[in-house]
Parts: sequence; structure tokens; C-alpha cells
Amino acid sequence: MKLSIIPLGGTGEIGKNLVVFEYGESIVVIDGGVKFPDDELLGIDLVIPDISYLEKKKEKIKGLFITHGHEDHIGGLPFILPKLNIPVYGTKLTLGLVKAKLRERTSYPDSLFHQLKPGVPVRAGEFEVEAFRVTHSIPDAVGFSLLSPAGRVIYTGDFKVDYTPIDDYGMDLGRLAEWGKEGVLALMCDSTNAQRPGVTMSEKTVGKTLRDWFGRAEGKIIMATFASNVHRIQQAIDAAYELRRKVCVVGRSMEQVVNTSLELGYLKLPDSDMLIDSSEVGNISPARLLVLTTGSQGEPLAALTRMATGSHRQITVLPKDLVVIAATPVPGNEKLIGRTINHLYQIGAEVIDKELGHVHVSGHASQEEIKLIIRLTNPRFLIPHHGEVRHQAAFKKLGNMLGYEDNTIAITQLGSRLTLTPEKMAIEERVESGSVYVDGLGIGDVGQIVLRDRKQLAQDGVVVVVCALAKGQTLSLASSPDIISRGFTFMKEAGELVDGAKSLVVKIFEAGTHQQSVDWGVLRSSIYESLSNYFWEKTRRRPMILPVLIQL
Repeated sequence: MKLSIIPLGGTGEIGKNLVVFEYGESIVVIDGGVKFPDDELLGIDLVIPDISYLEKKKEKIKGLFITHGHEDHIGGLPFILPKLNIPVYGTKLTLGLVKAKLRERTSYPDSLFHQLKPGVPVRAGEFEVEAFRVTHSIPDAVGFSLLSPAGRVIYTGDFKVDYTPIDDYGMDLGRLAEWGKEGVLALMCDSTNAQRPGVTMSEKTVGKTLRDWFGRAEGKIIMATFASNVHRIQQAIDAAYELRRKVCVVGRSMEQVVNTSLELGYLKLPDSDMLIDSSEVGNISPARLLVLTTGSQGEPLAALTRMATGSHRQITVLPKDLVVIAATPVPGNEKLIGRTINHLYQIGAEVIDKELGHVHVSGHASQEEIKLIIRLTNPRFLIPHHGEVRHQAAFKKLGNMLGYEDNTIAITQLGSRLTLTPEKMAIEERVESGSVYVDGLGIGDVGQIVLRDRKQLAQDGVVVVVCALAKGQTLSLASSPDIISRGFTFMKEAGELVDGAKSLVVKIFEAGTHQQSVDWGVLRSSIYESLSNYFWEKTRRRPMILPVLIQL
């Protein structure tokens, strides 16, 4: 039988990672993340993978294995797990973050959670799954070896080769080399930084930079970073302790991660009294305060953005405050971040970001680290993953440089069914896949039609035409039509345009006064088409037109 690998997220894109491994009657799933919406997805809160394929085969699923606790790998689980009701495997911190996230939206049986230990295999149907340590920007990150009768596949998850990790747990290169000697069928590898030459800097380099910048600060320090970057949070806390500053954690996701990490022992306070509540900030001298917060991506409702616009209840940004944005912009968020930085400069704060202050390093492997993993594992086939198409293409070039032919490197898309045998790799017919949009409490109830309507409303507005029909057998108006506009034009100053539209509607009714019966659908369609053409001719805009017919 063939081994099938089906990426339902995380390939050809950054985010909503979810990969399906299928052999015979056994399915193993890795990760279940989210992607944050871009500017085109108006009103959407989150984007999660379409798991229709898994719902049809959930009796075959032997377990969901999680690589680490970043949102793009666990953020979709509150929406995915209740539909599948399957065992969940992860390391201690990862499971702690998952459970905290599930508590916000739903309940899930505690008996279905199983803690993994790197190096200890787990039997999942036809698969033997073994976690191995990797270094990333969060503790307890792992990759997986999946051994099936077809052969061994190594899934790296997100990684970089950090020889001086913050927690002293290095990547298990020795285990990878052992598997490489035994024989590896395929390597499914992180390709995010495949375009970047050299190696990725160690996270410890950020700690030194933070201490240098913190030491220069005259007012309070506000540091924004990804909430799940526990290593960076630890280094910021250590630097604050050296400078005798108290630490205040602000932002729901930041508070959740810090509390979980402290509870499980992955985050350590040099002084148990150094952590203060946001309500106590007013009692602390700005020169003795570090605020750790969310909002490194400029999100409108995040804590840093509210501080920059003066709408945060407890934290006020003052002149001479130092704001450190210790994160790299997610593609598409550059404008939001720029807007927040401009607000901070207007206040008089000093802003340090990745470009100015070297306060961020990537958590993903660059070219030389990718080459190292390929050489150690010596796989028969290469599968670039966790990256956009340009990253996958760059990974393919690296494979070519190491002697791999094009037919031994698979560039997959969402829903691609990649089949492998010890001799051959092929891409077969795609399965149902895509994106599901989360909007408030609605999951999947907003599709392309609704988004198209929202886009039209945002661009050209809406015009409502209210027509009161006289009582009787014939088609006639009881009064002049009423035209209401929102987001199209200021109607009080567009008298000529409104009068022309009303006259057009009146003519439609006059043309049908001889009719004995009214076809409401045809009438609405006629009003819509006539006004749409009229407004386009007069304004070169196409507002959404909603005819409302009321029979008295």
C-alpha cells in the first residue's frame, strides 16, 4: 500500500498548519493552526483549515500530534477537535497552552490528552510516531518521525539549529543522523527561510541587545513581541531584574502564555515580587517599569495599538518612554505596524524595531541549516513545507544543489495527495481543502459571496430604494419613492442625482400600470438594473442596490 501525505494547511502559505498522514486504515494528523486575515477578508477574525476530508474519515484517525505551541499550529484546535473527538499528543508546555486555549471556547475530555516525551515512540495504528527535540522560538518544540510499512518520514516542524538555546535543550541532531543511517523515505521540512543564505542567529543574541537598549531607557520600557515567544519574554524579564525594574504583563494572550509558562516551570522569575498587576502601574516610577505586551503586528485591538492611540485604560505612553517591537512583521501587516509606530513617535517615545535595533531573530532555519538536516537524514525524497510557493521553490533549488533531481522533490498545494512507496513519489487527485472563516461566533457561515458583498459595501456603499405600492389590482406607486444611501454619496448635497434616480423608478412603474398582477422578482430586478446603470453612468461607482417593495 501507498503512504499518503495530504497538507490541508501550511503549504503554499504561512499559517493554519495541518498535515494528514494516511496509510491503509490509519490516519495521523499533525497540528491544527490558524492564519490571521489579510486586508481582503473584511470583518474576519481567524482563518482555519477546511477539515471536511477528516470529518468523513474520523473513525480512521489515531491521533493528532502537535509540534509546538504557536498560534499557527494550535490556534485552530478549539474549532477542529470538537468535530473529531480524537486523542491529542504533545509535550508538556504545548499541551498546557492547548488546554488554556480550549477553555476559552469549548470543553474537551482531559482523558484524550497524552503527554509526549522526545525519544519515546507512540503506536498510532499503522504508524510509530516518535518526537525529537528541535530548537525554535518557543520551549518544548518537537519534530516527528513517522514510521509506516512504506518507510520513515521525518517531519521537522518549525526549527532552526540553535547551538546556544535559552533552555539548554539543543536540537537532537544525533537522532536524525541515526535515522539517516537506517534509511529515510522522505523529509518534510520547514522552508520558511529557504531564501535566506547562511545560518539563523541564536536567540541569545537578542538577550544582549535587549539589555543594551533597556540600560539606555529614561522612562518606562514597553516591549511588544509574540505572546508565545517564551524565550524572549524570559530574556526581557532577566534584563529587567538586572536593572531593578518591575514587570507588568498586558494583553490577554500574553497573560495567558506567561501564566501557563510560570505554572509549568518554563518561565522563571528571578524575584517573585517583580511581577505586578496593570492596576499597580500608576504607583511605580516609569524609570522602574517594564511592560510586556501584545500588538507587535499593529493589530487594531491589541494592547500596544491602544497605548499608542491613548485608549488603553491603565498604560499611557509618555515622552522619553522606550518602545521595543521585538518581532518581524507578518506579510501584510506592515501598514498596521507603521501606523502604530507613527502614533508612538507623535507622542515623543523612542521606538526600536528589528531594523533599527536587532531585537529580533527568526525561529526558522536558513539555507545552511536546511542543508545540514538534508545531509544528516539523507532522505529518498524531499517535501518542502511551511512556506509560500517562493519558499518552496527556493528549497527545491537547495535540493538540486545537493544532488536531488526534480522528480524527487515535491512542491505541494493545499489538498494535494502526495503518495509514496519505497521506489516512487507521485501527486494524485486533490482532496477537499481550503479555508474556513471564523467571524465572531460564526464558523464557516461567511463565504466568498458574503465577502464579495462586504467588499462592495466598503468600496461603493449601499443604496436602499423604498417603494410604497398603492392598494389595488394594478401596479402603481402610492407616493414618490424614498432613496436612502450609506457610504455612497452625501444625499443632501446630491439632489440632482437623487431626483434622477427617483424619476427612473417612477418610469418603471408607469410602464407597468396596465399589468393586472405583480411579479415582485421581476420588478426588483428591473429597479436594480436600471439604477445600477444610472449610478455607474453618473458617478462611475456601483453601490449595492436594495429595492424594498411595500404593498399598502
